[in-house]
Amino acid sequence: MSSKDNLLGMKIHNHLLNLGLETPLVEGIEKINTETWAAQMHIIAKAQTEIMTVLGLDLKDDSLAETPQRIAKMYTEEIFYGLDYRNFPKCTTVKNKMKYDEVVNSNHITVHSVCEHHFQPFIGHASVAYIPGERILGLSKFNRVVDFFCRRPQIQERLTEQVSTALRVILETEDVAVVIRAEHYCVKLRGVQDANSDTVTSKLCGRFRSVPELRSEFLALSRAAK
Repeated sequence: MSSKDNLLGMKIHNHLLNLGLETPLVEGIEKINTETWAAQMHIIAKAQTEIMTVLGLDLKDDSLAETPQRIAKMYTEEIFYGLDYRNFPKCTTVKNKMKYDEVVNSNHITVHSVCEHHFQPFIGHASVAYIPGERILGLSKFNRVVDFFCRRPQIQERLTEQVSTALRVILETEDVAVVIRAEHYCVKLRGVQDANSDTVTSKLCGRFRSVPELRSEFLALSRAAK
Protein backbone atom coordinates (compact mmCIF):
# COMPACT_ATOMS: atom_id res chain seq x y z
CA MET A 1 0.00 0.00 0.00
CA SER A 2 1.38 3.38 -1.01
CA SER A 3 2.18 5.86 1.77
CA LYS A 4 1.77 8.75 -0.69
CA ASP A 5 -1.34 10.39 -2.13
CA ASN A 6 -0.83 12.43 -5.28
CA LEU A 7 -4.56 13.17 -5.66
CA LEU A 8 -4.79 14.66 -2.17
CA GLY A 9 -1.57 16.56 -2.81
CA MET A 10 -2.95 18.09 -6.01
CA LYS A 11 -6.21 19.01 -4.25
CA ILE A 12 -4.23 20.90 -1.63
CA HIS A 13 -1.92 22.38 -4.29
CA ASN A 14 -4.91 23.82 -6.20
CA HIS A 15 -6.44 25.13 -2.97
CA LEU A 16 -3.19 26.87 -2.04
CA LEU A 17 -3.02 28.38 -5.54
CA ASN A 18 -6.55 29.75 -5.20
CA LEU A 19 -5.67 31.30 -1.84
CA GLY A 20 -2.37 32.76 -3.07
CA LEU A 21 -0.47 30.64 -0.54
CA GLU A 22 1.44 28.29 -2.84
CA THR A 23 5.21 28.41 -3.08
CA PRO A 24 6.21 30.30 -6.26
CA LEU A 25 6.32 27.45 -8.78
CA VAL A 26 6.73 27.48 -12.55
CA GLU A 27 3.58 26.57 -14.45
CA GLY A 28 3.22 22.84 -15.08
CA ILE A 29 5.34 21.70 -12.12
CA GLU A 30 2.63 19.16 -11.28
CA LYS A 31 3.26 17.42 -14.63
CA ILE A 32 6.95 16.69 -14.03
CA ASN A 33 7.72 12.98 -14.49
CA THR A 34 10.56 10.72 -13.46
CA GLU A 35 12.54 11.40 -16.65
CA THR A 36 12.25 15.13 -16.08
CA TRP A 37 13.58 14.77 -12.54
CA ALA A 38 16.59 12.84 -13.89
CA ALA A 39 17.24 15.66 -16.37
CA GLN A 40 16.93 18.21 -13.57
CA MET A 41 19.50 16.34 -11.48
CA HIS A 42 21.92 16.54 -14.42
CA ILE A 43 21.30 20.29 -14.82
CA ILE A 44 21.73 20.93 -11.08
CA ALA A 45 24.97 18.95 -10.98
CA LYS A 46 26.30 20.86 -14.00
CA ALA A 47 25.38 24.22 -12.44
CA GLN A 48 27.00 23.24 -9.14
CA THR A 49 30.15 22.25 -11.00
CA GLU A 50 30.29 25.73 -12.53
CA ILE A 51 29.77 27.40 -9.15
CA MET A 52 32.52 25.41 -7.49
CA THR A 53 34.88 26.01 -10.41
CA VAL A 54 34.27 29.77 -10.26
CA LEU A 55 35.06 29.65 -6.54
CA GLY A 56 38.42 28.11 -7.39
CA LEU A 57 37.79 24.59 -6.13
CA ASP A 58 39.54 21.70 -7.85
CA LEU A 59 36.93 19.10 -8.75
CA LYS A 60 39.63 16.63 -9.73
CA ASP A 61 40.31 16.17 -6.01
CA ASP A 62 38.70 12.95 -4.78
CA SER A 63 36.99 14.77 -1.91
CA LEU A 64 35.18 17.17 -4.26
CA ALA A 65 34.72 15.14 -7.45
CA GLU A 66 31.27 13.80 -6.58
CA THR A 67 30.00 16.89 -4.72
CA PRO A 68 27.89 18.26 -7.63
CA GLN A 69 26.09 14.91 -7.94
CA ARG A 70 25.60 14.71 -4.18
CA ILE A 71 24.05 18.16 -4.12
CA ALA A 72 21.77 17.35 -7.06
CA LYS A 73 20.54 14.21 -5.29
CA MET A 74 20.14 16.09 -2.00
CA TYR A 75 18.04 18.81 -3.63
CA THR A 76 15.71 16.53 -5.59
CA GLU A 77 15.34 13.57 -3.23
CA GLU A 78 15.87 15.00 0.25
CA ILE A 79 15.60 18.64 1.23
CA PHE A 80 13.33 19.73 -1.65
CA TYR A 81 11.17 16.65 -2.13
CA GLY A 82 8.16 18.71 -1.05
CA LEU A 83 8.15 20.48 -4.42
CA ASP A 84 6.75 17.29 -5.96
CA TYR A 85 3.12 16.64 -4.97
CA ARG A 86 3.52 12.99 -5.90
CA ASN A 87 5.32 12.80 -2.55
CA PHE A 88 2.38 14.15 -0.53
CA PRO A 89 1.74 11.79 2.41
CA LYS A 90 -1.31 9.56 2.53
CA CYS A 91 -3.61 11.09 5.17
CA THR A 92 -6.69 8.89 5.42
CA THR A 93 -9.05 10.07 8.16
CA VAL A 94 -11.48 7.89 10.12
CA LYS A 95 -14.89 8.60 11.63
CA ASN A 96 -14.89 10.18 15.04
CA LYS A 97 -16.95 7.34 16.48
CA MET A 98 -16.09 8.25 20.07
CA LYS A 99 -17.41 11.80 19.53
CA TYR A 100 -14.22 13.29 20.93
CA ASP A 101 -14.64 17.07 21.04
CA GLU A 102 -11.67 18.36 23.03
CA VAL A 103 -8.36 19.77 21.76
CA VAL A 104 -5.89 17.34 20.21
CA ASN A 105 -2.44 18.92 20.52
CA SER A 106 0.81 17.62 18.99
CA ASN A 107 4.06 19.32 20.05
CA HIS A 108 7.75 19.17 19.17
CA ILE A 109 7.13 18.33 15.51
CA THR A 110 10.50 18.70 13.80
CA VAL A 111 10.91 21.59 11.36
CA HIS A 112 13.84 21.26 8.93
CA SER A 113 13.56 23.70 6.05
CA VAL A 114 15.59 26.03 3.83
CA CYS A 115 15.19 29.79 3.57
CA GLU A 116 14.33 30.68 -0.02
CA HIS A 117 16.25 33.97 0.18
CA HIS A 118 19.72 32.58 0.89
CA PHE A 119 19.27 28.78 0.79
CA GLN A 120 20.36 28.54 4.42
CA PRO A 121 18.59 26.11 6.77
CA PHE A 122 16.06 27.07 9.39
CA ILE A 123 15.42 24.52 12.11
CA GLY A 124 12.94 24.30 14.94
CA HIS A 125 9.66 22.72 15.90
CA ALA A 126 5.92 23.07 15.34
CA SER A 127 2.90 22.71 17.59
CA VAL A 128 -0.31 21.67 15.86
CA ALA A 129 -3.80 21.34 17.34
CA TYR A 130 -7.33 20.70 16.17
CA ILE A 131 -10.78 20.01 17.55
CA PRO A 132 -12.23 16.91 15.88
CA GLY A 133 -15.50 17.18 14.04
CA GLU A 134 -16.70 14.20 12.04
CA ARG A 135 -13.17 12.97 11.26
CA ILE A 136 -9.93 12.29 13.12
CA LEU A 137 -6.41 11.81 11.78
CA GLY A 138 -3.57 9.53 12.85
CA LEU A 139 -1.05 11.50 14.89
CA SER A 140 1.99 10.71 12.72
CA LYS A 141 0.29 12.38 9.76
CA PHE A 142 0.71 15.79 11.38
CA ASN A 143 4.47 15.25 11.38
CA ARG A 144 4.39 14.12 7.75
CA VAL A 145 2.34 17.10 6.55
CA VAL A 146 4.64 19.54 8.37
CA ASP A 147 7.71 17.82 6.93
CA PHE A 148 6.31 17.84 3.38
CA PHE A 149 5.90 21.62 3.36
CA CYS A 150 9.26 22.09 5.08
CA ARG A 151 11.01 20.24 2.25
CA ARG A 152 11.12 23.11 -0.21
CA PRO A 153 12.61 26.60 -0.30
CA GLN A 154 10.45 28.44 2.22
CA ILE A 155 9.72 31.43 4.34
CA GLN A 156 8.38 30.61 7.78
CA GLU A 157 5.22 32.68 7.40
CA ARG A 158 4.16 30.81 4.26
CA LEU A 159 5.10 27.46 5.78
CA THR A 160 2.77 28.15 8.70
CA GLU A 161 -0.08 29.07 6.35
CA GLN A 162 0.48 26.03 4.14
CA VAL A 163 0.45 23.56 7.03
CA SER A 164 -2.70 25.14 8.45
CA THR A 165 -4.48 25.13 5.09
CA ALA A 166 -3.56 21.53 4.30
CA LEU A 167 -4.76 20.27 7.68
CA ARG A 168 -8.07 22.12 7.37
CA VAL A 169 -8.64 20.45 4.00
CA ILE A 170 -7.70 17.01 5.33
CA LEU A 171 -9.67 17.27 8.58
CA GLU A 172 -12.67 19.07 7.03
CA THR A 173 -12.73 21.58 9.87
CA GLU A 174 -11.65 25.17 10.45
CA ASP A 175 -10.72 24.41 14.05
CA VAL A 176 -6.97 24.12 13.44
CA ALA A 177 -4.06 25.94 15.09
CA VAL A 178 -0.37 25.97 14.15
CA VAL A 179 2.65 27.58 15.82
CA ILE A 180 6.20 27.29 14.48
CA ARG A 181 9.34 28.37 16.33
CA ALA A 182 12.60 28.20 14.38
CA GLU A 183 16.20 29.40 14.27
CA HIS A 184 17.28 30.81 10.92
CA TYR A 185 20.85 30.30 9.83
CA CYS A 186 20.57 33.11 7.29
CA VAL A 187 20.41 35.27 10.45
CA LYS A 188 22.97 33.30 12.45
CA LEU A 189 25.69 32.76 9.82
CA ARG A 190 25.43 35.82 7.57
CA GLY A 191 24.10 39.36 7.57
CA VAL A 192 23.46 40.42 11.15
CA GLN A 193 25.04 37.15 12.45
CA ASP A 194 22.86 37.03 15.56
CA ALA A 195 23.35 33.59 17.12
CA ASN A 196 20.64 34.01 19.77
CA SER A 197 17.43 34.95 17.97
CA ASP A 198 14.56 32.75 16.88
CA THR A 199 11.27 33.40 15.07
CA VAL A 200 7.73 32.43 16.05
CA THR A 201 4.79 32.37 13.63
CA SER A 202 1.21 31.24 14.21
CA LYS A 203 -2.04 30.61 12.36
CA LEU A 204 -5.17 30.16 14.46
CA CYS A 205 -8.45 29.37 12.71
CA GLY A 206 -12.03 28.59 13.64
CA ARG A 207 -12.70 28.44 17.35
CA PHE A 208 -8.99 28.75 18.14
CA ARG A 209 -9.30 32.28 16.79
CA SER A 210 -12.80 33.22 17.94
CA VAL A 211 -12.93 31.65 21.43
CA PRO A 212 -10.45 33.37 23.77
CA GLU A 213 -10.25 30.40 26.17
CA LEU A 214 -9.29 27.98 23.39
CA ARG A 215 -6.78 30.44 21.99
CA SER A 216 -5.16 30.84 25.41
CA GLU A 217 -5.16 27.07 26.03
CA PHE A 218 -3.39 26.30 22.75
CA LEU A 219 -0.84 29.07 23.06
CA ALA A 220 -0.07 28.00 26.65
CA LEU A 221 0.44 24.40 25.49
CA SER A 222 2.70 25.47 22.63
CA ARG A 223 4.79 27.70 24.91
CA ALA A 224 5.12 24.88 27.45
CA ALA A 225 6.56 22.71 24.67
CA LYS A 226 9.58 24.96 24.07
